[in-house]
Amino acid sequence: MEFEAKNLPDSELKQLEAQHRHYSELLEALIQKPYLSAEEQLEEVRLKKLKLHVKDLMFARRSGHTHSVAV
Repeated sequence: MEFEAKNLPDSELKQLEAQHRHYSELLEALIQKPYLSAEEQLEEVRLKKLKLHVKDLMFARRSGHTHSVAV
């Protein structure tokens, strides 16, 4: 699936912001643990990538870039 970042309505930008916050909260919960299992370490990497992807989409939307961003 691809999103045209410029064409996202404000409601979708707010949804992206909510997703970013959600991923941040999940990451924070993992970081609080003194030890992460192998599965939790993979989850940490996955969440960081998702969070970064959403941040890129938000940046593209705010700056008005028209390039497609693959999801």
